[in-house]
Amino acid sequence: MIKKKFRPEVFAAVTALSSMIIIGTVSYHYIEHWSWIKSLYFVVATLATVGYGDVHPTTEFSRLFTVFFILIGVSIAVASIAVIGSRYLEKRGAKVVAREKRAHKK
Repeated sequence: MIKKKFRPEVFAAVTALSSMIIIGTVSYHYIEHWSWIKSLYFVVATLATVGYGDVHPTTEFSRLFTVFFILIGVSIAVASIAVIGSRYLEKRGAKVVAREKRAHKK
């Protein structure tokens, strides 16, 4: 059986990604006066680098904020997803190895 271990790097990745989503959502809600849903939608589309273009910053200040938000946020999002994904693959690989060991014992 594989022991469940607390992984601080996964916790840090989830916390960093969640923080960026919260900071962005709150910022756009107040800067652009968008609804909470529209702000969240824009932040997730931006961090996922989708950029549909249906919602966009309208003031110079919000455009400047967006430049820094993209540079910092996308970097954090990519790094966080990489950490979470590598941990998932590591755990999955350990399960496969354990299954193969059990199969060879029989």
